[in-house]
Amino acid sequence: MPSLKFKAMNSEKIKEVSKELVDELQDLLQCPRDYFNIEIAQSLYVCDGEYVSGYPMVQVAWFERPQEIQDQAAKIITKFANKAGYDPVDVIFTLLQENNYYENGEHF
Repeated sequence: MPSLKFKAMNSEKIKEVSKELVDELQDLLQCPRDYFNIEIAQSLYVCDGEYVSGYPMVQVAWFERPQEIQDQAAKIITKFANKAGYDPVDVIFTLLQENNYYENGEHF
């Protein structure tokens, strides 16, 4: 795990940078490649009764890591979102607790 959810971004653009993104995150986090999950959310955004473009953001759900690792991960994610044409972009981390995360009915 980490799970990255891209919001208000073009799926083709994110797909194009996804391999390099995971390459760099895998190197930083030292976890297997198949632990990464990338989702591109297709949502509608509304403001004042009108559909609007959403603000580009990446939500990251993962187990807690040291602040310096989180900072580096945010920079890597931002770099590839920028490479896909999104600037500015927000990166938001949500910490998962091992006792609340289950795989095949067993928590970590």
